Amino acid sequence: MIEGVMTAVREDSQQAGPGIALSGELAAPRAGADASQRPRILIIDDEPHITNFVSRALGNEGYGVATADGAAEGIRQAAAGGFGLVILDLLMPDMDGRAALAAIMRADPAQAVLVLSCTADTNTKVECLNLGARDYLTKPFSLAELLARVRARLRENAARAEVMHAGELSLDARRLVADSGSGPVALTRLEFLCLRALMERRGEPVTKSQLLASVWGIDFDPGSNIVDVCIRRLRAKLGFDLIETVRGEGYRLAS
Repeated sequence: MIEGVMTAVREDSQQAGPGIALSGELAAPRAGADASQRPRILIIDDEPHITNFVSRALGNEGYGVATADGAAEGIRQAAAGGFGLVILDLLMPDMDGRAALAAIMRADPAQAVLVLSCTADTNTKVECLNLGARDYLTKPFSLAELLARVRARLRENAARAEVMHAGELSLDARRLVADSGSGPVALTRLEFLCLRALMERRGEPVTKSQLLASVWGIDFDPGSNIVDVCIRRLRAKLGFDLIETVRGEGYRLAS
């Protein structure tokens, strides 16, 4: 598995930009912002070769990096907070990675998690996304793609640090709280993402396919009613008139 990762890295190193050397050795870290202001990333993986290589690559990109070689230690560090992103392996000796993911999300529903695993089946991917993971990348992987996904997830964090408004409805991205006029209501991460997608397209129907893509990261129909269930929960929490069903199209935030 490690050889597969390293091969992918060498193949992509010419496109990966500064910080990756063609020999597989990593170049000197880039100069950047003060260390206290850099995004911090936690890697939870029991494979030391992958952990060390990815840690060095992220360090060269200017990120602060912490590591944990077991799920329990990773959960403890994640719960302490301060990480812009957690990179989580699923196959670890002390705990199933999905249980670790669930524990991390319970501690902080807003925590961004990227699953990095050799498990490639669709059901596992869907389960992890439903548990709250923001992204899922399989091993062996391209280092260039991993770094691009890390940057994308961190950009999302910056975009989420705001309060959105649509009429009387407000959505606090940092606290995962919505208020439709009757007081603040706590949302799960999936409920927050679903409501945000509707607010971003206020006045326009949003199809189930669009919601699956933007909320769950799924570009196909998994044959389940996960979108309908999420909409029902939002209506129950914020008012049944808040979200309209547009027959044959999807859902729309009421004007």
